Amino acid sequence: MVFLYREVLQLPLGKMEPFVRAKRPKNLPIVLTKTEVQSILRHMKGVTRLIAILLYGAGLRLLECLTLRVKDLDFERMEIRVRRGKGGKDRVTMLPASSKQDLIEHLKNTKRIHEQDLREGSGRSQLPEAIARKYPNADSQWGWQYVFPASSKYFDRKAGLKRRHHIHESVIQKSIKEAVHAAGITKHGTAHTLRHSFATQLLGERLRYPHGSGATWA
Repeated sequence: MVFLYREVLQLPLGKMEPFVRAKRPKNLPIVLTKTEVQSILRHMKGVTRLIAILLYGAGLRLLECLTLRVKDLDFERMEIRVRRGKGGKDRVTMLPASSKQDLIEHLKNTKRIHEQDLREGSGRSQLPEAIARKYPNADSQWGWQYVFPASSKYFDRKAGLKRRHHIHESVIQKSIKEAVHAAGITKHGTAHTLRHSFATQLLGERLRYPHGSGATWA
């Protein structure tokens, strides 16, 4: 009606206070059960499985997980610091206990790759501009490297050197899709579905144990 009067008839529509704009129906998010998540993880392996565990066990968005830096993991406090998440805000979430040892082993291998890159004259991760200006040499430090680096390097023309980016989102999305199919799950399971499942199940635990007694989350 607004478009008709304003753009076609070019007539004043008058006051619209009595009318309320129709709201688009919201679809409920798909949620996987713990059994379904376990089944999906059994059909995954290596780095993609570890990432899926973090999406589910830490409630991370896919890009939040892939852009994690080594310094964002706190094994002593069992926390993950998410920098510039949705809305540009930082937050802290739990580091799932079930991923701790695999993460430690993964980082050992990642550090060997980083050290080899340094010997070859690269090994400098791309940093946010503000950090790069404040700490010119931070890009080569271990703490600023991606937790999940890509298997190959690319040439940064602006900086004039080779860098290693994080794993591309499509690699994880494809791996999860194949695992969902292999597990025989008919739900539309994606990386974001794992995050929704984390939030829903964590809320259920809190409702069952409002004072924290008896509730566990791995």
